[in-house]
Amino acid sequence: MAVCRREVLKSLGNGFGTLALAGVMRDAGLLAAADHNLASGGGETLAASGGHFAAKAKAVIQLFQNGGPSQMDLFDHKPELSKRHGQPHPEQVETFQLRNANVLMGTSQRFARHGQSGLEFSEAIPYLSSVADELCLVRSMYTENNNHSFAITMMQTGKTFAGRPAIGSWIGYALGSENQNLPGYIVLRDPGGYNTSGKTVWSSGWLPRVFEGTEFSSTGAPVLYMQAARTQGARAQLRSREFLAQLNAEHLNEHPRESELESRIQNFELAARMQLSASNVLDLSQETAETRRLYGLDNPTTAGYGTRCLMARRLVEAGVRFVQVFPPLDPSYQPWDNHSDLKNNLHRICRQVDQPSAALIFDLKQRGLLDEVVVQWTGEFGRLPITESGNGRDHNRHAFSLLISNPGFRSGHMYGATDEFGYKSIENRVSVPDLHATILHQLGLDHTRLRFTHNGRAERLTDPEVTGARVVHDLLSTATNVV
Repeated sequence: MAVCRREVLKSLGNGFGTLALAGVMRDAGLLAAADHNLASGGGETLAASGGHFAAKAKAVIQLFQNGGPSQMDLFDHKPELSKRHGQPHPEQVETFQLRNANVLMGTSQRFARHGQSGLEFSEAIPYLSSVADELCLVRSMYTENNNHSFAITMMQTGKTFAGRPAIGSWIGYALGSENQNLPGYIVLRDPGGYNTSGKTVWSSGWLPRVFEGTEFSSTGAPVLYMQAARTQGARAQLRSREFLAQLNAEHLNEHPRESELESRIQNFELAARMQLSASNVLDLSQETAETRRLYGLDNPTTAGYGTRCLMARRLVEAGVRFVQVFPPLDPSYQPWDNHSDLKNNLHRICRQVDQPSAALIFDLKQRGLLDEVVVQWTGEFGRLPITESGNGRDHNRHAFSLLISNPGFRSGHMYGATDEFGYKSIENRVSVPDLHATILHQLGLDHTRLRFTHNGRAERLTDPEVTGARVVHDLLSTATNVV
C-alpha cells in the first residue's frame, strides 16, 4: 500500500514534525519541565527539558583517566609514607596481583602548594597545579572492586556489572539535548583504539538507544559513518531517506512502542541533521593559534589529547549535555595502570594529559562556560602504598582522588582524607553513587526521582536504598543557581 509523505511524518510520532512543534512550544514557554518520577512516560526524545529544580550547571565533561592514577604520587601527599619507605605495612593490604610485597613505597615526586587556596599537587602535574583555585579536590573517594572492568563499569553506571545505562545516558534521558542537531552524549576516544571495556562504557543499557554515547573522531571525519560510501545527489539522498522512513513507519505501525525501532528512527533523523551541522561545530581551524597552543596542539606529545579536550569545549558550547574524553593508548590501553616503572610511566602519561586538562578548565572559565559546565577528572580507582615489582603500585579500591571544576562546587577546596599511607579513605568518605547523586543535583536532578521502569522495577542510577547514595552538600558552594 502506498504511503504519502504526510502520512509517514504523522506516523513517526517522534519525527521531524513533532520535534519542530516541541521546539516551538518549548521556546514559547508552553511546555512544562519533565518530572521523571515515573518510568518511561517521558524522556524518550532528545528534546530539551528541565530538571526537578533549578540547576547550577547544564553540561558535564568527564576526563576519564583509565587505569587508576596514583593518588599518593599526584594529589595526596603522604610524608609518613616516604619516611617509612621500605618498612612493612602495619596491616595486610588487599592486593589484586600476587607479586606484591607488603612493604611501603614512598613517592619520588615533590609536592608544593599552589594558588591562593594552597592545594598541594605533585610536580608531575604542573599545569593542573596552575588552576588549583578552580578545582575541588576530593581525596576520600572509594569504590567496590579492584578489577579494572568492574571498577570502570561502577564509575560509569553506578554498579559493577555490565548492562546498565551510563551516567551520560541518564543525563540525556532526563534533560535531552540543547542542540537538536547533535547527540546529547558524545564520546571522544583515542582514534587508535579503545580503552578497557570498549563501547560498553557508554552503553544506554535498557534506556532508549537514542541516549547511548555517540563516538566522534578526533582525526579525519569527526562523525563516523555519517557520509555515504558512494556519492549521491541531493535528490537521490532525499528519496532514499523518504523510502527508509516509509519502511520504518510501516514497521512501527505493526510494532507500536518498540523502543529499539523508535530509537533507530530518531537516530536516522539525527544523522540527517548532523550532516549539516556537526562538521562545522568540530572545525578546529576556526580556533585561534593561541587557543590551539593553549591545548598543546602544536606539540606531538599533547596534540592528540589536546584535540579531544578542545573538541569537548566546542561540543558543550554547542549544547551537548555530556562529553566523555578518554586518555591516550600510551603506554597502554590502561595508561595509568602503573604496575611497574611507576616514575617513568607516570610522567609519560602526565606529559600527554596534564596541559590539555588544565587548558580546558582555563578556556572554559575565560569564555564564561565554567559557570555552566562541570569538568570531572577521575580514574576508576587508586593505587596501593606498598610496592609491586619493586617500583610499581597495584590497584586500590579503598582510596582514590578526583578533581571537579565548576563554581557550583567549592573551588580551591580539598575534601576528605585518607590514612597516613593513603591506603584507605577515612574522613568524609565519598562513594561513586554519592558522586553521581551530587553531579545530578548540580544539573537540577533529584537522584531519587530520576527513574526508568525495567523488568517491572523502577531503576535509578544511584539505587539509593541499596547503595546509600546521598548528595554530598559539603562539596557544594552556596552560590546562587546560574542556569
